[in-house]
Amino acid sequence: MTRSRAERFDELVLDAVEALERRFADELDGVEFAVEEVPDPRRTAGDDVPLGSAHTSTTGEPHRVVVYRRPIELRAAGTSDLSSLVHDVVVEQVAELLGLSPDEVDPAYGED
Repeated sequence: MTRSRAERFDELVLDAVEALERRFADELDGVEFAVEEVPDPRRTAGDDVPLGSAHTSTTGEPHRVVVYRRPIELRAAGTSDLSSLVHDVVVEQVAELLGLSPDEVDPAYGED
């Protein structure tokens, strides 16, 4: 069965999230993970296009981690690079959400 690029990307995000949820089950309980095509241009500052974002909630809604598919795909050199980049972006956003460094969230962060 043939999967679309978007479906393959979603699968990479899911793989990265599942690996982190095994380690941080309690901390990530109730956190919502999402993939969006591009960031909202009204919420980006300067010329840098974010690859992901972490949103903490104080209103009772779930905390949310968003990964932006198109900017990541444009930066990746190939399939292996795409997988590594997705993983690193998820790690970075979870780290921000938890108030940790990416290395504390995943000691293998940035090694690919």
